[in-house]
Amino acid sequence: MHTSLIFINGLALSIGLIVAIGAQNAFLLNRALRNQHQYAVAIFCSVTDASLICLGIFGMGSLVQAQPQLLFWITWGGVVFLFIYGALSFKAATKKHAMQEDYGVSEYSLVKALTIAASVSLLNPHAYLDTVVLLGGISSQYLGSDKIWFGFGAVSASFIWFFCLAWGARWLMPIFKNPLAWRALDGFIGVIMWSIAAGLIAHISAM
Repeated sequence: MHTSLIFINGLALSIGLIVAIGAQNAFLLNRALRNQHQYAVAIFCSVTDASLICLGIFGMGSLVQAQPQLLFWITWGGVVFLFIYGALSFKAATKKHAMQEDYGVSEYSLVKALTIAASVSLLNPHAYLDTVVLLGGISSQYLGSDKIWFGFGAVSASFIWFFCLAWGARWLMPIFKNPLAWRALDGFIGVIMWSIAAGLIAHISAM
């Protein structure tokens, strides 16, 4: 298969896995709409995903599959974190706030924003399933330089998506001058977090 097609296969598959609204995307969208450290968060999420993809493609996928207890504890850690973050989002939805002219004043320090980004990235078992296990498993059909091109495509997808999300959120800013829009977003994020947590509990039950 031509290297460009292998690159596109990796790119398309990775985009398909990360575009769906999840914990990472919801948090980045939240920061981007507030114009608070969104590019730093985008870099962190991209590098984290890229690292997990490389680990999966170059051998870690088989290790995770061989250690189900490791995935079990990662999953429970994700459930606890997502439940707490969802509860905080629901609490924020009860408060009245809107985008003001000083919307660039950050309610999160850079360290706090990156700490939460690390949590939604590394305490989310779906990230390991999608990147380490799934992409790692699919990459096994490629050898040598073909595997590298597949990985390059998958990694590129992470950077493209997260930076597009961080940059594109500016077009939604006029909507979020309305306090009701912020409350709806916070409530929506809470629903996402708790839905993911519920799905993880169901996954644990099925183990």
